[in-house]
Amino acid sequence: MRPMNMKNAMSKTQLLMALVVAATLFLAPVAFAAAPGITGGVSTPVFNLTAQQAYLNMPDGEAVYSWGYGCNGLPVGFAPAAITNASCPSMQVPGPTLIVNENDVVTVNLLNGLPAAAGNTSILFPGFNVSTSCTATTPAGQQGLLTCEATPGATVTYTFTASAPGTHAYYSGTQGDLQIEMGLYGAVIVLPATVPANCTSGYHALNMAAKANWGESDFRLSQAAYDHPGSCYDREYLFQWAEMDHRIHRQAEAQVMARVGCTAGNPGCSLDVQTEPYHPAYFLINGRSMPDLMDPNYAYEYPHQPYNGNPHMHSGELTLIRTIGQGRWQHPFHEHANHVRILARDANLVLSSSTTPVAYTSGLTGDTAVSAPGLAGLLMFNTDTTPGEAFDGIFYFTGRGLNWDAYGHHPPISGTTAGTAASDPYGDPLATLPCTPDVNGYNSGTPTAVNFMEWCQDHYKPVQAAPFGDVAAGGPATLPDPNVLTNGAWYSGTPYFGPDANTRGGTPSCATNALTGAATPNSNCTNLQPSNVQANPPNERGWAFMWHSHNEREITTNNVFPGGMLMMMLVDSREFVIDESN
Repeated sequence: MRPMNMKNAMSKTQLLMALVVAATLFLAPVAFAAAPGITGGVSTPVFNLTAQQAYLNMPDGEAVYSWGYGCNGLPVGFAPAAITNASCPSMQVPGPTLIVNENDVVTVNLLNGLPAAAGNTSILFPGFNVSTSCTATTPAGQQGLLTCEATPGATVTYTFTASAPGTHAYYSGTQGDLQIEMGLYGAVIVLPATVPANCTSGYHALNMAAKANWGESDFRLSQAAYDHPGSCYDREYLFQWAEMDHRIHRQAEAQVMARVGCTAGNPGCSLDVQTEPYHPAYFLINGRSMPDLMDPNYAYEYPHQPYNGNPHMHSGELTLIRTIGQGRWQHPFHEHANHVRILARDANLVLSSSTTPVAYTSGLTGDTAVSAPGLAGLLMFNTDTTPGEAFDGIFYFTGRGLNWDAYGHHPPISGTTAGTAASDPYGDPLATLPCTPDVNGYNSGTPTAVNFMEWCQDHYKPVQAAPFGDVAAGGPATLPDPNVLTNGAWYSGTPYFGPDANTRGGTPSCATNALTGAATPNSNCTNLQPSNVQANPPNERGWAFMWHSHNEREITTNNVFPGGMLMMMLVDSREFVIDESN
């Protein structure tokens, strides 16, 4: 009998109830993604890795036999430094993210800890000029078709200069149709040697000031993806896409078990796993499927899948998406709410052929423009996660152009004092916050304000002047009817960033109407409508956008369980602290 994973196994009846479960996802503790990984020292980083076997936990209760890279001993360090509970097991999928600086001379020592029947293994580092320990005079390892291979129990060494900043893949160069499928892949992030000056000024400096005001740490690995002034960012995430044909994994498991104790190289001590036809049943982002993606990084229930995929951001931030296609299939991934501007592919910036440089500046008074070649990457509705290819892109959302107030603000009532129940029936002092547009139209003058970076043109605009149904008009902003906005629970109960969004979404209605001046029966009620739509943690409010594969099969597990390549981008109100340390 195949082992089950550490979580409770789910029957098919339970799986069919998953759509009901989806409505309660936001009741779970909040977790965040970031781009966690390991460091190997300064200038000449060293990473000691091993390839080993273990089981991966799937959301349908299966524990799937797999191979993966992991740490051979404790690494030099972990990044980002703000994540204090990081670990690096001896086997994980994807493998440890190797974080280095541009021009570092990187050494990777790989120990082959796979079963003897699995044979040799190796690592390819595409995009880098790699030297290995396989030489004519000192054959430490066995030269394979693509690179130096470690025989069972042996160690080989790879050395390269991190010459190109950006996001890179690494993966097995030995029998790739089997070993990459089994989980032998990972990422290298190369940070630029020089951060352009504009990446630490203007809106970026204001966003950092806003984070500091609310006690939020900075979880970025750098302030720029490249040494180009158009590659600045305020938050970052790494996503590695892969699929899994568990038929292949079961064959490999059965053959390995049948050959326990065999001697590598002897007749019969090898595997003959059929990798075609290919029928994947699991679709993974960072080694997990939805809803497991929303659990914390380094969660105990995923001892070999430490990285999650639960992105958050605040309105007005530039979010860097680092993406690698680590499987066999193309995955058309759709990021709701905005297109993604492609910066680079395989760490090659996509630049304009024009010889006239572009001036990069936020437009704020006092900013110094930085000139460089223009970016020419596509704005993509669906980002193409091509097998073996990495790309870096920028996602941006502010609520601009909605033509209604995303913060739920209502105009102050003439002659009243905002925020007092007697004078302002809605009792929401923050719903009357001012919005003073800067030269670009955003409320950027006060980073400490809850509505920092609000698009002022839509300030005080209700969603609908005459709503359909039983939702009364009057504010803080008139709520949309079902014909306009559906799936309200996925929008954290309301479509607002505003600090009273959770009150409107989850507090019981008062028995009497505050508009009449009558006393309310108790203090634990609200006249903000609608109520009793609690679908998010009590301390959270914001706007949830579904990010998912546009291949419908890939948002399931075994064609049954809703999940797979699916995540939620949560755009949080400023006073909600995004803590990516868990």
